[in-house]
Amino acid sequence: MRLFHVSEEPDIKVFHPRLPARKDLDPNVGLVWAIDETRLPNFLTPRDCPRVAYHAGCQTTDADKKRFFSSSGLSYAVVIEGSWYHRMKDTTLYVYEFCTEDFVLQDSAAGYYVATTTQYPKGKFVLTDLFGELLKRNVEIRVVDNLHDIADAVKASTLNWSLCRMGNAAPRF
Repeated sequence: MRLFHVSEEPDIKVFHPRLPARKDLDPNVGLVWAIDETRLPNFLTPRDCPRVAYHAGCQTTDADKKRFFSSSGLSYAVVIEGSWYHRMKDTTLYVYEFCTEDFVLQDSAAGYYVATTTQYPKGKFVLTDLFGELLKRNVEIRVVDNLHDIADAVKASTLNWSLCRMGNAAPRF
């Protein structure tokens, strides 16, 4: 297993635990967050970019695979709004890799891992072509005018999904 933190900040040397803002977590326990390699594509966009990411899982029906993927060889997709296309094209991301020993699984569906101790990255990768990075990982990229319809459809499907930064999405039509 490999764990990562994705950032637009180029030179993070140390990750200190931060108190979580989420209501479902203990507000007194600081955490360092990481994402597993499988769900890394969910974060290969600018930080504030609203997006819908989804992938086929063991419970995904053949009908949903046909409905949500343009080819039978695909099983992962990231959908962004057209207004974010140029920002995504022009953004450089830094992917920091962690040693895994101190991390525990926080959310299996999302691929989130957390550590309560200070972490030092063991490596850093610079990504300058985010569309190319997604394509290299066999991720279907969809660009739409509005994310709300696809978000609603994906939530009602048998796919595994993640809705990120939807507060930054264009309003419903």
